[in-house]
Amino acid sequence: MQNEKTQKLFDMLQERGFVKDMTHPEQIKNLLNSDKKISFYLGIDPTADSLHIGHFFALRMFRHLQDAGHHGVLLIGGATSLIGDPTGKSDMRKMLTKDQVKHNLDEVKELARRFVLPETEIVNNADWMDNFSYIDFMRLVCVHFNVSTMLASEAYARRRENGGLTFLEMGYMPMQAYDFVHLYNTKGCILEIGGSDQWGNIVAGTELFRKMNIEQGNEKSEIYGLTSPLLMTADGKKMGKTEKGTLWVAREKTTPFDFYQYFYNTADDNTEMLLALFTDISMDEIKEMCKTDIIAAKKRMAFEITKLIHGEELAQSAANTAASLFSGGNADDMPTVEIEMKSPMGILDFLCTAGLFESKSDARRNVEQGGIQIDGQKVTDPKTMIAPATEIMVQKGKKVFLRVICK
Repeated sequence: MQNEKTQKLFDMLQERGFVKDMTHPEQIKNLLNSDKKISFYLGIDPTADSLHIGHFFALRMFRHLQDAGHHGVLLIGGATSLIGDPTGKSDMRKMLTKDQVKHNLDEVKELARRFVLPETEIVNNADWMDNFSYIDFMRLVCVHFNVSTMLASEAYARRRENGGLTFLEMGYMPMQAYDFVHLYNTKGCILEIGGSDQWGNIVAGTELFRKMNIEQGNEKSEIYGLTSPLLMTADGKKMGKTEKGTLWVAREKTTPFDFYQYFYNTADDNTEMLLALFTDISMDEIKEMCKTDIIAAKKRMAFEITKLIHGEELAQSAANTAASLFSGGNADDMPTVEIEMKSPMGILDFLCTAGLFESKSDARRNVEQGGIQIDGQKVTDPKTMIAPATEIMVQKGKKVFLRVICK
């Protein structure tokens, strides 16, 4: 294998598992393997106030293109999130208010900045969509969409099967397609990247561009779409769901310890794939690690991914906590207590209810002295609120561990 520092960009992306579908395979391969620098974009809808692991996977490909010298534009969908992408959904997404979308957009933008280059341009499609009247958008954009073709698209399949596809949702594809045209016209973006679930919407963008060019008598320019596979386990299940819910990037939603444990607890067969996607370790070294000592490889994989998201200090803390918890080789031996907990509880009440302290004053002193960790994170503020979860790992000092089950 070529040295990865000199390996061509497309070849590297393909070898490491980032490539799934392409609108123009040969053109895209030649473009990314050449010395020519392009502008490209990735779109994320802020339907929640955090990013999940699927978003982070897409941002990894975004960063690889940036590191190769290409100009990346990150689009946060302030307009499209008000509609909701029906792709793969059996029910209509819950409609968000404009205030909710604004809050989510601000949170997602700040999180995303941690994983892209500082100079990355971040845009909001509401900035141009809000300038359209309904009639103008229908005449300029929707006239190029055939309803029969749209209904045949995989993007609408699940909603169609359940007989609940709304006219509102039908508007999502034209909006996302126009984003591509707009970013070509204003930013010179000739490539859109995204997860394979966005294939139908990405293709719609390239088709809209082609039809609008024909209408304007300009058929020479081309734009391209490239998708990465969805993050799947070796046995074909979608990654990113835990007992506590979605695997979020924000540590307030998924603690670094839970994040680390999720990846460490994945099947051995997933280790090589995850190391390839989420680390810069050479493929030769990855294959050798997995062949020689799969347990060590899994620990390295879980640590490196957690470090990418949460930084080295929190990743090391999560790894140390896991090592301490399971050093006996059987997590079932850990003391477990069940408590009644339907809503957030103050840390002092939580610790006393779980039986770790007899009084709040003892609990407070231990918290303030840094002797308490919740799910691998040190808690030093006695006013901290603990949210209920399926299970919560508590560490007291260096040797006392307790699994708390919330009912």
